[in-house]
Amino acid sequence: MIELKEIVLAYGARKIFDTATVVVNKGDRIGLVGSNGAGKTTLLRVIAGEEHLDSGSITKPRYATVGYLPQESIVVGSRPLYDEVESAFADVLELRRQRDEADEILRTAPVGSPEYSDAIFTMGEAVRRLEDAEEIKLRSRVETVLHGLGFKPSDMDRPCSEFSGGWQMRIALAKLLLKEPSLLMLDEPTNHLDIESVAWLEDYLCGYEGAIIVVSHDRAFLNSLTNRTLHISKGRIDSYAGNYDFFEKDSQARRSHLLRAAQNQQKAIEKTERFIERFRYKATKAAQVQSRVKALDKMERIEVEEEDVSKISFRFPEPRRCGQVVLEVSDVCKSFGTHNVLNRVSFRVERGERVALVGVNGAGKSTLAKIIAGELSHDSGKVSFGSNVDMSYFAQHQTDELDRSNDVLTEALNAAPLERKGEVRGLLGAFLFKGDDVFKRVSVLSGGEKNRLALAKMLLREFNFLILDEPTNHLDMNSKSVLQSALAAYAGTTLIVSHDRDFLDPIVDKVMELSPAGLRIFPGNLSDYVDRLKSEGKISLRSSGRAAAQEKKVSGQKTRRILAARKRAEISKIKREIANIESEIAIAESDLAQVELEMSSPDFFKKGAQCASTTEHYNALKSKIDSLYADWEARSSELENASSQDGIA
Repeated sequence: MIELKEIVLAYGARKIFDTATVVVNKGDRIGLVGSNGAGKTTLLRVIAGEEHLDSGSITKPRYATVGYLPQESIVVGSRPLYDEVESAFADVLELRRQRDEADEILRTAPVGSPEYSDAIFTMGEAVRRLEDAEEIKLRSRVETVLHGLGFKPSDMDRPCSEFSGGWQMRIALAKLLLKEPSLLMLDEPTNHLDIESVAWLEDYLCGYEGAIIVVSHDRAFLNSLTNRTLHISKGRIDSYAGNYDFFEKDSQARRSHLLRAAQNQQKAIEKTERFIERFRYKATKAAQVQSRVKALDKMERIEVEEEDVSKISFRFPEPRRCGQVVLEVSDVCKSFGTHNVLNRVSFRVERGERVALVGVNGAGKSTLAKIIAGELSHDSGKVSFGSNVDMSYFAQHQTDELDRSNDVLTEALNAAPLERKGEVRGLLGAFLFKGDDVFKRVSVLSGGEKNRLALAKMLLREFNFLILDEPTNHLDMNSKSVLQSALAAYAGTTLIVSHDRDFLDPIVDKVMELSPAGLRIFPGNLSDYVDRLKSEGKISLRSSGRAAAQEKKVSGQKTRRILAARKRAEISKIKREIANIESEIAIAESDLAQVELEMSSPDFFKKGAQCASTTEHYNALKSKIDSLYADWEARSSELENASSQDGIA
């Protein structure tokens, strides 16, 4: 349907696309993936005609239409919500206008006049075309999409300007879905949606008749929706005939195959070069030597692109121990004008709990997180922390707090306490800010880079209670996976506002649902919670056998990933315990060496009571060291077993 042929685009010396070719076919469900900054959004803008190529071509048939939903910067008008979304049907509205105008003429013009005759023709044509467009179902279609995206009937007459940025994105998405373009392009559409809306959108898109290209860091969403994956890396665009899980496996298989082919080719080249070198000066072999020289010159060398091993590498600092009760929220209320957001919300978080805070957009999740963090005052009620609780808060728009005029290094140094300023360069390196990258201005960083910088700043503080509000927005798959592993291994207490099932499942053990009806608490992870919603009829189940089979497959893959993440967390915990034991052994053996030095003195046994005390201390140290070594052997054996089961050994 749409072909991009040998496209080239560069920003300065950096090539985004280097003679890349892509074909989008009718009915394709494409997941567009790649690291932050690889060019995913740029490709969508190129197809939408918002970005111009340096060279190459884009061809599409005349009938094909393209619809594009960007990540941000969507501004809709001030019309009532329903009128704004209905404007997606511009052709139908124009036919309505023609019909109504003709109707007015028929009521006022003399019968038999030219105006009357023209109006009869216009009226008939408009009515016929309106029937073909099923105009009678227009309101139902608009309200169905708006309801699916989380809007209430009472919202229909509200001016669009009253809605927040996230809801304005939903308005733009609703208009785009109703326009039904031949190619629908969505850039991170789930960032501003809650769990129910994501489930609805996923279901809606599965039945969409046109082609779809979606950029998303929500693995479960991609796996459920897509049947093809385009991977952008270092100017190349490679196509894979499956969803994200398929891409992960197939890309590794392709690389392994290419690597073997390159190694075999290199062996053949070396063999040929040895032949040429050996018989170069033998007249009887001259023809064969020349033949091999020509063959080498014509040979197309297999090049294996270096594997991108750049990855965030960090662990949350070991938290100091705090009281059993970490947070107590009692009867908290909060209103904005006449709009009541929180009404007598009460709950408790205990040490070591990993809690997900979920709910529809507008339920007050971020408001509650800000109140707990002290960023926002509450109208009534009480928020109290337990003893020795050190809280750290990562806001949904934490990147907005960055000083755009600073460079990366200055921004991090300003956040570091005096005693930790020496750690800043190393920490930034772990977050992929290496070399001269630390001198880049915050204003030129990508969304993912800003999020990484905000996370790095957070790690410069001491905490044992972590509140995260949508921490995965703008993070690519690799960065999200690393953050997930770090949270799974974190020994402190966490409260996370997110709707990303794939991210949360291996981390959380309790779900709190916030809604206008109050707060409900569910044991288990987010998948357990979604199953509960399905059983309550709040999320519709799919009826198609193909979709059900796909859902079962994705569920099995997700379970394996969850188990793997939990196993990695267990291994990480055992390694920490072994490191602590080794540290204790080193200290005890150092103390023992000091005691042995004292006991080796010729005058030692003349000291009477002190001699007896030192001897008792010596024996206690030896017993302690023996016990520590026994613990070390036991934990090392556990590590060996766990690593072997995980496929690491």
